[in-house]
Amino acid sequence: MSLVFSEETHRNLLARIPHCTGREISDWLRTVEEGPSLFRFEEKVAWLRSQHNLTYGHAKAIVHEYDLRRAARRLR
Repeated sequence: MSLVFSEETHRNLLARIPHCTGREISDWLRTVEEGPSLFRFEEKVAWLRSQHNLTYGHAKAIVHEYDLRRAARRLR
């Protein structure tokens, strides 16, 4: 998985998601965690877009953040 946008853009997208969606990032991360067992990054993005009407950029930022936090948990 590679990010097409910069880390700064990723952080800016995350900051705007609560305003645009009415839900906090933690809620979205829980949604991904509790969602279907999809393995591929783009499958998760497509699922968020189709089931929750998110834009591609927001869905991608949420899934990327989910993957970053999941990886950080494994390192502890």
